[in-house]
Amino acid sequence: MKKKVLFVCTHNSARSQMAEGFLRFLYGDFYEALSAGTEPTGLHPLAVKVMAEVGIDISQQKSKSVDEFLNQEIDLVITVCDSAKEKCPYFPFGKKRIHESFPDPASIEGSEQDKLEAFRQVRDQIKKWISETLSPPKLLNSETTG
Repeated sequence: MKKKVLFVCTHNSARSQMAEGFLRFLYGDFYEALSAGTEPTGLHPLAVKVMAEVGIDISQQKSKSVDEFLNQEIDLVITVCDSAKEKCPYFPFGKKRIHESFPDPASIEGSEQDKLEAFRQVRDQIKKWISETLSPPKLLNSETTG
């Protein structure tokens, strides 16, 4: 049975969406990847664009509220920004919770190229972290309760 992993950030527009896409693409045979936001606003078009650059289509993903998942059994809740960590509700059926903060690429001001570069940098950080932290043998062999 696949482990359910929920990525949470504030707007569920970029970081958590990219993380969901990477986990599904890299380890979809082992995990059910989900994402949500404490204040969902919609999928950011630059997140879709930079993920497409690495062959991952997240264009059909939707921005969702954490409230949709409160009564579901979740094996791992991962907050990917400090604001979400502070505002993330208690998941009564959540088995484990971890935090890894990534910069908000949507907050970058400047040219379109500057913004794209910021999204690419965060995308690559997220991929590296997921590969190092959530590769199936690592998570499946670790403690998943608590």
